[in-house]
Amino acid sequence: MPILHRSRAFARLAQASRIAALILALAAPGMALAQAKPAPLTLSEAIGRATGADPAATAAEARLEAARADLRQAGVRPNPSIGLELENFAGSGAYSLLDRSEATASYQQTFERGGKRAARTDAAAAGIEAVRLRQAVRRLDLIKAVQVAYAEALAAEAELLIAEARLIAAHRSQADIVRRVRSARDPLFAGARAETLTAQAEIARDQARQAAVEARAELARHWGGAPEFALELETFFKVSQAQTAPEPETADLALLVAERDVAEARVRVERARQMADPTLKAGLRYFGDGSEVAFIVGGTIPLQRYDTNKAGVERALAERNAAEADIVAARLAREREIARLTARLAASALESERIRAEVIPAAIRTVELVRDGFNRGGFQYLDVTEAERALADARARRVNVLRQHHIDQAAFDRLSGRHAGLIPTPVAERR
Repeated sequence: MPILHRSRAFARLAQASRIAALILALAAPGMALAQAKPAPLTLSEAIGRATGADPAATAAEARLEAARADLRQAGVRPNPSIGLELENFAGSGAYSLLDRSEATASYQQTFERGGKRAARTDAAAAGIEAVRLRQAVRRLDLIKAVQVAYAEALAAEAELLIAEARLIAAHRSQADIVRRVRSARDPLFAGARAETLTAQAEIARDQARQAAVEARAELARHWGGAPEFALELETFFKVSQAQTAPEPETADLALLVAERDVAEARVRVERARQMADPTLKAGLRYFGDGSEVAFIVGGTIPLQRYDTNKAGVERALAERNAAEADIVAARLAREREIARLTARLAASALESERIRAEVIPAAIRTVELVRDGFNRGGFQYLDVTEAERALADARARRVNVLRQHHIDQAAFDRLSGRHAGLIPTPVAERR
């Protein structure tokens, strides 16, 4: 039995060494991580899949086409009208006969003044740009969501590695305890305790495995796919301090500027409406008494006695002022958020590196020393489990720091428009 026990213990140690090769990446980010599949899914590929399968793209194309139709309609002139009037058609006395009637056929046209048509077309053209930028902003939000989901999936994979390492350590400790119990160096309850901790580690491993599957499934939902893919886990352990975005005007600010331009164009539209539009009329009049024809001309112009559209201009001016204030507020908020995220990214990058370079190596040395002393009878089993728990907690802390780092990086990239080049051109714009 002792020989069989030792062979099993050596087998577990060999398995532990293989798992340890993976876990070392938690302490050495430059080491390549083994993946289950040869072609891991990169972040760019995930973003490309999500944007390519975006179900809202059709609605965005329809809104853009509607804005273009609005521009075409804005340049149309008012329709002319024709009229027909019959006078003295019926009556009494001398007007009781049809041959005394008079018929007038007329054609009239309203002429717009004050640049109404130009103001309408300017407002519609500004609306097209606003629609396009709203779609760009929505796509950037989608890309950020994919980036966050990708970071969560990577973090779940890293936590699975930690859970597997804890399970291997628990098996190793259990094997040592069984050996000591059989040699009467430890009481029987020590073996039961080791078995309990191993069962708990196995449950934690299973939960971490399920969490990794669910995280991949959440990522795959952005393109309606299945979670049957590997991830480029090595990128999870690469951190870098954020740099201020080189482009000061992102899609969000550009959208606010476009909305300000729309409000400015509406001011011109409302001011143009203050100008009255004359209507000219021309036609022919037929006299039934004598069968004679005469040419008539006329015209009308509204009297702006009550409605001068003053309130309409004031409303448009207020909306333009509000749009300008929104631009100033958005720029200040963006600068504050960029400064905050830059500080957070620098702090998390530094903390992750210090955990990798200082805390984890010290925890590994502690585990080795305590385990060596335990094998020589100098420490108790609780000392071993405490040292292994401290090592696992350090690795888990680094994973949590890296998870938040990548989430903050996604927020920073969203503000800086880093992935703006991945936004596809609308079909209507390509046409």
